[in-house]
Amino acid sequence: MQQIPKISEAEWEVLKIVWASSPCTSNQIIEALEQSTNWSPKTIKTLINRLVNKNVLGFKEDGRRYLYYSLVEENECIKAENQSFLSKVYNGALKSMLVSFINESDLSKEDIEDLKRILDERK
Repeated sequence: MQQIPKISEAEWEVLKIVWASSPCTSNQIIEALEQSTNWSPKTIKTLINRLVNKNVLGFKEDGRRYLYYSLVEENECIKAENQSFLSKVYNGALKSMLVSFINESDLSKEDIEDLKRILDERK
């Protein structure tokens, strides 16, 4: 797995847009985020630039505009974030995390059956 840099919550929002509609312009990213946040275009451009500087986003010139695309796969970022959370909160103990989530969640019968099936497949 490639080394994924620390990505802030705000940067995650930008990445979700890029993963969903890559390649995209900064204006497309701004339009998408203006619907769900109160961020200014300048703030969003700053987030895009941070991700470019972290080598998470790449870009290519298309005339007078830049088209942004992800340099890292969504699933790789999720894996890295999961590992970070697991290490930080549960000292790397996956079983402790799972038990905590299961005990604190309202699981439907369908959820429980899905979990059983997944665990049985792992045997």
